[in-house]
Amino acid sequence: MSDEAMPTGAWELPEEFRDLQDTVRRFVTADVRPLEEKLDHDAAGLPPDLLAPLQAKAREMGLWALQTPVEYGGAGLSVLGQVVVAEEAAKCRMGAFFPAGGAFGGNPPSVLFRASPEQFDRWGRPIVEGRAGKAYTAISEASGGSDPARAIRCRAERRGDHYVLNGTKVWTSHAATADWGVVYARTGAPDDRGGISCFVVERDTPGLTITPIGVMNSFSPSELHFQDASIPVGNRIGAEGSGFGMASDFLVHGRILYGAGPVGIAQYALEMTIEWAKERAVFGGRLADKQGIQWMLADSEIELRAARLLIYQAAWNADLGQDVRVDASVAKLYSTEAAFRVVDRCVQIFGALGLSQEMPLERWLRDLRVKRLGEGATEVQRHVVARALLR
Repeated sequence: MSDEAMPTGAWELPEEFRDLQDTVRRFVTADVRPLEEKLDHDAAGLPPDLLAPLQAKAREMGLWALQTPVEYGGAGLSVLGQVVVAEEAAKCRMGAFFPAGGAFGGNPPSVLFRASPEQFDRWGRPIVEGRAGKAYTAISEASGGSDPARAIRCRAERRGDHYVLNGTKVWTSHAATADWGVVYARTGAPDDRGGISCFVVERDTPGLTITPIGVMNSFSPSELHFQDASIPVGNRIGAEGSGFGMASDFLVHGRILYGAGPVGIAQYALEMTIEWAKERAVFGGRLADKQGIQWMLADSEIELRAARLLIYQAAWNADLGQDVRVDASVAKLYSTEAAFRVVDRCVQIFGALGLSQEMPLERWLRDLRVKRLGEGATEVQRHVVARALLR
């Protein structure tokens, strides 16, 4: 390669994304973390009196409805931009499940962007405009949450101008507090990817029971049980049988975003740990002077750099319109696994203090353990990659 063809300068995010990164970082540091100090260690989100002014400020700053397309009233941020926000917004105690404390709202379930204008105005627009909170998405079932196309047994049978739902959904986030959600149910033959439809289900629907599921992390999902629950045909999103196709389009990009948050948490944990190691006196010197500690810090930095670049690459390719199924699986797998390892090392370096609730580390460790399963477990992502290699 000639000198003229050699690249010059270091690779870095475009300036607009660096500005966005800095804006989110300052918001989380100055506005979100001080509010967290007023809450219980395992608080799942901010109470309404603290969240409302925080969301109002986020909207003033343009940090609202970031994933919602412009034509639906949102910011229409690119996937790379969403990744940048997700990483920085996660750098708080509740960041694994409530990035920026839940301040950056305004995004209805993505399938609503395939709804009719009347359906979007009824259910999606109140969320975008800040008049309503989160809605849930119910896909997973006990029969096999990582393979929803074939595992869905929850059934919707059409009877005149209604569908009757019977079955159970599990591991559904936000169902305990949402006014409505989207539910994927089988309307066709078993094991048929084209036999799944999507419905909006209101919270007060007769025949729907919502039960929280206690898990190891601070944010509990719910089980949804449907017994002869009657859903109007007008609540179906898209054509009958098109549900899984619509879900697949959004699940892939969702995996990229899902991997960005753990990187942000682990980066914040590493920065805290470096400062601790430099200050902590042990055996006549600093903890940071011990080679065993230095190598743990170095390994953590290496893994986070690799994870971040995989996330950025997947997001960049998504914005170019490329097929990123493999990119998303690689990025999601590596980032969630690496983030868990990094925070685990941080706990080890802090010692007993790392296990105490004086620090956010033990909460992050629990939350990140869950992240290795969400949006498709690590083994599912390996299957996606291997299948592509062997095809």
